[in-house]
Amino acid sequence: MQTVDLTHHFLIAMPGMVDPNFARTLTYICEHNEQGALGVVVNRPIDMTLGDLFGRVGLSLHDPALAAHPVYFGGPVQVDRGFVLHRPLGEWSSTLVVRDGVGFTTSKDILEAVAAGGGPGNLLVSLGYAGWAPGQIEEELLQNAWLTVAAEASVIFDLPSEDRFDAAMRILGVNPASLSEAAGHA
Repeated sequence: MQTVDLTHHFLIAMPGMVDPNFARTLTYICEHNEQGALGVVVNRPIDMTLGDLFGRVGLSLHDPALAAHPVYFGGPVQVDRGFVLHRPLGEWSSTLVVRDGVGFTTSKDILEAVAAGGGPGNLLVSLGYAGWAPGQIEEELLQNAWLTVAAEASVIFDLPSEDRFDAAMRILGVNPASLSEAAGHA
């Protein structure tokens, strides 16, 4: 099967997506290669704030505005661990450099910097991530489970979560109301 590199792309769930983890989600792909793919759902906040999360890991936020920011369901893999999608990159112990100044960090040092008033200017903290085996995304694309479009970091970091899905659809030039749950092939 021909593979494509969807790193720094959005996966937009089609209306017929039956997996409840991904129904009406916008997922940012951080890495896609011959070993599979890794991404973060960027439009599904959970009932937890950064203040709550930081308290659970023994850190206190010095910026009360940050404490109210939501934590996100990043995907069904390792939902007990925190992951940080951010820009700019910075110097963290464990960061996957994506593209266009976006990083995906898994080490606690980024949280410690944020707690102390430092850290990246833009961040999205998730519990869990989305993962795909080699060829799995390509197969799901053939099944019309997803639309793809090159990502714009501003959609993740500058828009409220409820506007991100439709914003990605607009980048693609598609009106979400015009999508059908039925798949067709020419």
